[in-house]
Amino acid sequence: MENETPQPPETRRGFLTSFLAGITALLAGIIPPLAGLGVLLDPLRRKSTLGKAIRVTTLAALPSDGVPRKFSVMTDRSDAWNQFRNVPIGAVYLRRTDEATVEAFNVACPHAGCFVDYRNEEKKYLCPCHNSRFNIDGSVQDPKSPSPRGLDSLVVEVRNGDEVWVQYQKFQAGHAEKHPAI
Repeated sequence: MENETPQPPETRRGFLTSFLAGITALLAGIIPPLAGLGVLLDPLRRKSTLGKAIRVTTLAALPSDGVPRKFSVMTDRSDAWNQFRNVPIGAVYLRRTDEATVEAFNVACPHAGCFVDYRNEEKKYLCPCHNSRFNIDGSVQDPKSPSPRGLDSLVVEVRNGDEVWVQYQKFQAGHAEKHPAI
């Protein structure tokens, strides 16, 4: 026959030790998955730069005679878990309308999204895809044009006396009204 030794009754100290060991094991099992979930969902919490002012150039880079110049819009871009520094996200035409006032247009044609060209000899913008023509103020030149609206104007600020900042935004093509593209 085997000798069985009776187990002593559990004391309060033994219960407290077992309880704290259980809590520690529970926390050790929950904290790592919660941290991983936080890392996984982090890109969803990041804010977009779309519609925020971006520094494009200086007033000195714009001729005072009102001739438009094309500029790339460069900013930092996040793509889910990747971050890209100073990459082009689009382009704008900028022109001075007086000494300290600047006008900006998105280079995309409102008809089908093709990039328009500025023709200095004609003082017009031309879409090479479907021959839409736009006046220097961005309005549609020919009422029979396939473009449903004029060039998309953008909000411009001159900061610190010389820096040109643009609220860059893309709009849906093919609509008579400007609808922001998402």
